[in-house]
Amino acid sequence: MSNANLLTDNPDLYEARFPDPRRLAGRWAEDCLRRHDAGQRVLDMGCGTGRDAAHLHGVGRAVTGADLSEAMLAYARTRYPGPEYVRADLHGFDLGQDAFDAVVCLDSSLLYCHTNDQLDGFLASCRQGLAPGGLLVAEMRNGAYFLGRTDLLDTPTVNGFTWQGTAYRSTTTLTVDRTAQLLRRTRVWTSDDGLPPVEQRSAWRLLFPQELRYVLAAHGFEVLELHDGPGPRTEPPWAEGELPGRTADADRLHVVARLSTSH
Repeated sequence: MSNANLLTDNPDLYEARFPDPRRLAGRWAEDCLRRHDAGQRVLDMGCGTGRDAAHLHGVGRAVTGADLSEAMLAYARTRYPGPEYVRADLHGFDLGQDAFDAVVCLDSSLLYCHTNDQLDGFLASCRQGLAPGGLLVAEMRNGAYFLGRTDLLDTPTVNGFTWQGTAYRSTTTLTVDRTAQLLRRTRVWTSDDGLPPVEQRSAWRLLFPQELRYVLAAHGFEVLELHDGPGPRTEPPWAEGELPGRTADADRLHVVARLSTSH
């Protein structure tokens, strides 16, 4: 069994496994930007295949998509042209002083900041890159959901789909590492093409709503919205015109924060 990131190394497969034909994530992000009068210059940090960056570009924004995966960036440049795509590490990046009016960080990308130093590095980089009054829009798992709940931990999640004539099956097991405050994920891929199984290991930081408010304030951000839905990955999903909720109890967390005008 090999250890690899099958989805990151195969962006086509990623989009087949996680389709978003209605571009819910991009539309939700644009709704947040529009409601809070964000400027046109947007950084999509952790842009992956580029489909959300391309949506924001398509509605008239000047978008830079940033990711650490060269495979994802190469795919994005070909499949979703329009935005500028650059390689950058969300733990610390310098893409110019006051270069953006908003930073968008979707699909739990922010939770790859596993340590406090990494989270500080991300927010310090956002502070440097954002113009005064700029927005941070983020969507992620909600650490608070795992306080007393085990439904996502009790049994592995199995998904199957066919891509380019090959049937794939993924078995995902989640465990909570309370000491490191991480949600650890083990995903085993099998396929009917005779190749050996592939095992992926990754983790997300479990951030809690009040903890997130505190660290954002420490970096000069005012939280405008912090809620569990509706959003692009909630059930039911966000729909055009829906306003943010007031609770932070379900398994997703949505944040809009504004950088101080005097940073």
